[in-house]
Formats: sequence, structure tokens, C-alpha cells
Amino acid sequence: MVHDIDTVLDTPIGDGPDPGEFIGAAMRWHFDPRTGSPFWLARARTLDFDPLTDVKGVDDLALFPNVCDELRDVRAEDLVPRGYGEKPEICGFFESGGTTGRPKRVVLLRDWFLKSQEWLSTGLDAHGVPRGVNWLTLLPSGPHMAGYAYPRLARDRGGHAFSIDMDPRWVKRLISSGRAEDARAYADHLLEQARDLLRGQDVGVLAITPPVLERLAVDEELTDLVREKVKAIVWAGAHMDASTRDLLGSEVFPGVALVAFFGSTMMLHSCTERVTADTGESVFDPPAPFITFRVIDPDSGEQVDHGTRGRVVVSHVSRSFLLPNNLDRDEATRVPGPRGQVGDSVADVTPVEVFDGEAVIEGVY
Repeated sequence: MVHDIDTVLDTPIGDGPDPGEFIGAAMRWHFDPRTGSPFWLARARTLDFDPLTDVKGVDDLALFPNVCDELRDVRAEDLVPRGYGEKPEICGFFESGGTTGRPKRVVLLRDWFLKSQEWLSTGLDAHGVPRGVNWLTLLPSGPHMAGYAYPRLARDRGGHAFSIDMDPRWVKRLISSGRAEDARAYADHLLEQARDLLRGQDVGVLAITPPVLERLAVDEELTDLVREKVKAIVWAGAHMDASTRDLLGSEVFPGVALVAFFGSTMMLHSCTERVTADTGESVFDPPAPFITFRVIDPDSGEQVDHGTRGRVVVSHVSRSFLLPNNLDRDEATRVPGPRGQVGDSVADVTPVEVFDGEAVIEGVY
């Protein structure tokens, strides 16, 4: 059971708690021996600053080292804050896609999951994504958070979920070993399963990755089925350039809402794109101060100017999880956030070519 202290941490995302008050409360929670996780309580002894006195706001999160790589080996239970008691409501331990090496693991607790899903659903409403319809998800399953979250989002919005297994790590392995034809065959295998479902079932929302959507779009029967049945396409997990999006929206799937998500396992969240009149560029506003973005020059570490591209740094701060100052595998253009938002917003998110010495392969995800 969560200790009843610093209730600002339980504020709904949309209420926008005061950033300074929120960050201070989070530091007290995560670095108090009664409530913090074994991982952070041990890690605190190695820091060259005191989170309780030196971290007073979002900007101070940059004091933390990037501990993301340590999540490849840390015991998953040691990520759970002690303040949740003996029987924390854990939705699951989930893993990254393995794009940059061995998978990293995070813990998803129920209170954050419900808060995140509610915020995500509000974003879908703003884009006109219908409620009360079934979803078909062609997204990573197994240890990946997408396979857990998206079907529940469909049910929360009054529909049912049809899911197709996807193993992005296998595709990346095929591509990295020069087996491009096998990778294409795997993508075709996914689409054949989608074909069977779309022929016989009612599907109103398609959740899919851009590489698989592009392959679907050159299949005449699948394209016709999507035009006939699907009201909205939610795409996530990989990059889609503006020209491809324009082609898909105006010529291939006219009248079908196209909605971009930007998220990651390390973020423990996905952001819907900002609703704008110009759909050529996807802009993402984080649910600050729970999640904040910075866009930096990767060489100097300094923040770039608005309108300039740089590497994305993500901080997640909630009662359930703490991962500050994480240098993401993506780069983006820094843009001003909505009035009152702390931190940056980002546009035109694309993966870097090399991350931590590893080639970044998107594959199907």
C-alpha cells in the first residue's frame, strides 16, 4: 500500500502539478529508505550530489547520471519502491526492443499505468479516434509493453482487441546478419494474419508500425479492407517521414485518421502527437512534469535552440518509477511547448544511426 505522503505525486496528468513541488516530492519519495526502491537507495550512495537538497526542479534532473544501461542487469524487483508495500500492484516487467543491445527492463505499476492510459485516451479523443470499436494491433508482444498496453486501451475505450504476435528482435537479427529476404518474409507473415482478421472481423482502429503499414499499403486487398473498415490508424514504434505520411493520408487511406505516437519502454508512456492544422510534421508534447524532454547537442551536452535538431533526453519522474536524464536513441527538432509546459516539445523524431556503438536497426519496430 502506498504511503500517504506527498499526495502531489498522485495528481492526474492533466492537472499539471507545480513542477518544483512535484520534483521535490518525488525526490523525498525515491530517496527515503522507507519508500524508495532498493536500486535507487543503493545508487544514491554513488552520486556526487544529494537529491534531497540539490534537485529542486526539472532542470536539476540533469545532475543525475544516465543509468539506463544498468537496467540491463538490475534485479527487476529492486526497481519497485518500498512504499508500495509487500504486495505492489505490478502490471509487469517489460523490456526494450533490443535495438541498442541487450534489452533493458522496467517495472510498470498499476497506478502509473492507469494514469498514463487515461492521458493517452484523452489524446485519441482529441484526434477523433472513435470509441466503441475493435482494435487490431500489429505491435511487439511478449516482453514488450506495447503488447500489454494497446489491447487494454482498446477495451478501456469500449471495444475489443485483436492482436498479432510480433518479435522485433528477430527481424533486427535477420537484417543485421544480411538476411533481408527472410525479414521481408516475416513481415509478409504478419500481414497474412492481419488479412485473415480484417476479412472476417469488425476492426475500427489499426495500431501498427510504419514499416509494416507501408508494406500493407502496397497490398491491394489489405488496402481495400482498411479503407472499408478502419476509421483510424495509430502508428508507433518507428519513424515515418512527412512525405510518406502525406501519401498514406491523402491517397492511400483518405478519410482515415492517421495519429502518431512517440514513446518508449524507458519512458513508460506514449505521447500522441499535437493536434494541429498542419499534419505534415508530428509534434509531441510530454505530460510534464511526469515526463519531460530536453533536446541537446550530443557533443557539448548543451540545449539547442528552438527549431534546431539534437538528441532527445527523456526524464520519467512518477511515484512508481524514476529514470531521469536518459539519452534517447532518437533525435528531433526542439520546438516550444504549450503555454505552461516545463521542458521542451519535439518534432520530426528520427532514430540516430549509431547508439552506444551499435547500429540502430528499426526493422519492423
